[in-house]
Amino acid sequence: MEKLHKEKKSYSFKELTEIIAELRSAERGCPWDKVQTHESLIPCLRDESEEVVEAIEKKDLENLCEELGDVLLQVMLHSQIARENNEFTIDDVINGLCEKMIRRHPHVFAGTGSLSINDSLIQWEQIKKQEKEEKSLTK
Repeated sequence: MEKLHKEKKSYSFKELTEIIAELRSAERGCPWDKVQTHESLIPCLRDESEEVVEAIEKKDLENLCEELGDVLLQVMLHSQIARENNEFTIDDVINGLCEKMIRRHPHVFAGTGSLSINDSLIQWEQIKKQEKEEKSLTK
């Protein structure tokens, strides 16, 4: 972490992951970040999500960029907490999202043909419903 400097212009996703881990580290971490839990972060996630909506409504792109970063921070914190608890990692979150996008967009990824906006929304909901039913059967 020592190699990261304020003057650096661009950070990688890997560096972001390292920064979040450092914020929660026992040795040098931030006292506030270290004590956060999934539950304690709920108000933060709600607030940041509302601020994204507000920036969109105001058409404030500069603020939208910042607020999306704040939502990403929440995702990163929850993922780090889960990693510390041996539950899942940010890589699992990303993998799950990629799998879902591919599954729910067969018209794009399986070459089943193009759809209208309405038909693509109907297809999304049908696939989502089917996934939920399959999940409930396996539990």
